[in-house]
Amino acid sequence: MTTPHDTLLERIEIETGADPRHTILWLHGLGADGHDFEPVVDELDLDGLPPIRFVFPHAPMRPVTINGGFVMRAWYDILSLDFSQRREAPDGVRESASQIEALIARETARGVPDGQLILAGFSQGGAIALHAGLRHPARLAGVMALSTYVPLADTLEAEAHAANREVPIFQAHGTHDGVIPHDFGKQSAERLTALGYPLEWHSYAMDHGLCVQELRDIERWIHARFGATD
Repeated sequence: MTTPHDTLLERIEIETGADPRHTILWLHGLGADGHDFEPVVDELDLDGLPPIRFVFPHAPMRPVTINGGFVMRAWYDILSLDFSQRREAPDGVRESASQIEALIARETARGVPDGQLILAGFSQGGAIALHAGLRHPARLAGVMALSTYVPLADTLEAEAHAANREVPIFQAHGTHDGVIPHDFGKQSAERLTALGYPLEWHSYAMDHGLCVQELRDIERWIHARFGATD
């Protein structure tokens, strides 16, 4: 018999303790998969926090225009290398956001309230985290957007849900990013700030990836969201 969960994205789950009531749903970048950020669980200092379930879903396989139509794991098709115009295929963005909503609903069914879930993502995954998180109809614990930008930016103000108008956002970018320009990510942060979102921005002297200082800043931000005690 088919159940609703049979249609969910394939994923990897790691729990830091028994019976977690907090979740970090972390989306990978273009061409990677859920295994890409598995090591982060051990690299973050989570001492003093309640048990957390990390969920790392695999994006669907789809052709990507900028890669000659090659089929790979992607949250949406990228139509152009030009950052001065829309790059993302809207249907793919919305489809992936719907799939992430289904994973959030699964966490709720497992006893994790929306307010104890952080939606995180890197690059393409960060774009989906921003798109889905700011439109989600119940307040989340936070949105983490790494080396990324706001997709479908022209629709955000009209589509953003009031429940997450004050959701904490952690956005970070490498100053030497050769995939998504630092200035493009910064423009997205400035747009979100102008709309009134409480956004914490970080720049790091790195390319398209994560660095040690970024991990330290991320763990501090997670501690603030999930109520660390000294």
